[in-house]
Amino acid sequence: MLAREFVLDLDAFEGPFDLLLSLVLRDELELVDIDLVEVVVAFVERLAERDEIDLEDCGEFLVLISSLLELKARGLFPDEADELAELEPEEAAEELARRLAEYRRMKAAAAWLTDRLAAEGDRFFRLGPAPLAPRPERKLAPQAPALLAEALRALAIPPKAVSLRHMELRFPPVSQFLDRFRSVLARRRRFDFDTEVAGLPRVDQAVAFLALLELRKAGEVELEQGAPFAPIRVSRLDLSLEDDAAATAPAAVAAQEGTTWTARSA
Repeated sequence: MLAREFVLDLDAFEGPFDLLLSLVLRDELELVDIDLVEVVVAFVERLAERDEIDLEDCGEFLVLISSLLELKARGLFPDEADELAELEPEEAAEELARRLAEYRRMKAAAAWLTDRLAAEGDRFFRLGPAPLAPRPERKLAPQAPALLAEALRALAIPPKAVSLRHMELRFPPVSQFLDRFRSVLARRRRFDFDTEVAGLPRVDQAVAFLALLELRKAGEVELEQGAPFAPIRVSRLDLSLEDDAAATAPAAVAAQEGTTWTARSA
């Protein structure tokens, strides 16, 4: 029972080989962290201490270490293990032979690189150009003085003034909407504000709303709104529109009549 009883002293595990197998099978130890080469070396050293070799122990160890190698390979290459499981025995044998040949080729290349490094490791290479190398002559493109002078004259011309007319906001007079609402209330007792100003620009709608507030402040109309942002219903009061406007309209409205406001944004 040498294959199960010999003690290991590894970086990731220390204890009997039998315990290592139990931890790996119960997924309590990552097989990727175990160096199986050290396991084989430890087993060979244990065999060297004995007077004769027990073929039964050697065969058991070969079976166990090959199983561990297979589990470790599947852990390192899970996708390839699934692909190999779907292959037929003949195809699997060909794939294994191909991989062994590729492994030998890579191993030979690694040995060649090692020998090359040992033979030429004391040499240093210059990364920059050689000091005696011919330096290329920098040639300027042909220049046209006339074109250069024309470009300089174009830079000396002051730029055109930027027009800000597209940023102007023109407000219509409040009196325009006062007359309009009074004319509507003269024909009918009530109207909807949203319907009356539909289709007008937003600036005109804002001025129309100011006119509506002026009528409400003067006591000419009564405003009703069922909920926030709901349509505003304007109702005419029983007072005479002309008398009430002359008696209670604020002086600011009279001063604004016939005036056009112009605002310019920054």
